[in-house]
Amino acid sequence: MNRTFKPTLLGLSILVLAMSHCTQTEKKQAEAKEQKPITVLYDTNDPKSMILTVAEACGGIERLKALKDVEFDYHYLKPNGKKDISKERYIFDKEISWAKYSIHEDMVSPNLEGDIVQFYDGETYEVYNQGNKLSNAHDISVGQFSRQTNFMWFTMMFKLTDPGTVYEYLGKKEVEGTNYDLLKVTYDPVITEKEHNDTYILYINPDSKMVELFKFSIEEFGINNPIILSKVTYTDMSGIKVISRREMFAPSPEGKGMIPFVDQHIKNVKFNNGFTIENLRREISSD
Repeated sequence: MNRTFKPTLLGLSILVLAMSHCTQTEKKQAEAKEQKPITVLYDTNDPKSMILTVAEACGGIERLKALKDVEFDYHYLKPNGKKDISKERYIFDKEISWAKYSIHEDMVSPNLEGDIVQFYDGETYEVYNQGNKLSNAHDISVGQFSRQTNFMWFTMMFKLTDPGTVYEYLGKKEVEGTNYDLLKVTYDPVITEKEHNDTYILYINPDSKMVELFKFSIEEFGINNPIILSKVTYTDMSGIKVISRREMFAPSPEGKGMIPFVDQHIKNVKFNNGFTIENLRREISSD
């Protein structure tokens, strides 16, 4: 005699719970797989291992490269109220960098009206105002500085592992209850082939392996010692930790403490947009 299976309410409940448990287990397993443990040995006797650990704690350079490219809105705000606001687009391979400034009141061509586009295509730096290519040496120089600096800020915790980087452990320093490891980062100009190479002092939290503060110089602007202080805020995005805010402070003219220097923050971060050099170039004169 054939029997027809008739699920009971209890049976259905058990089945739903079992499926839910399996789904949650698979989700947890996927998340655990995504959150790979740090494999580099963090050793203050080996300063390079410290920065390699920092890069891994932020998600790892390979994970960043796998995201291909990024777009975000960048706000550069000065204490005097002036600001530069841009839409930034980078291709991680070859460090292609593009930005359109809708507001440029401070560092980027404040004397010009209309949108400013800066573009580094991997070989040359170009600057456009309302779609017209500029030949002014100052605007191009600022464009080069901004494209290099802004890309560096976004990828900083990964780029500090670049060839030519020199590391020195400076010991510990307590700041607001945290006993940081201090790591000095400089560059070998023979390898970087750059006229100006900045210096960084990283404050690494030995528990999280994250850089929570850093000091730096800006040699191109005549600040030759690492006296600018930056407090950083991270946001988890697509498996990496992005610095979503940098609050920067400079020594006061009277030598009494630090005063606000610039506040930089980003929002609307989108990875893997399919950017190419060709479609970025087409965007130069588009609205």
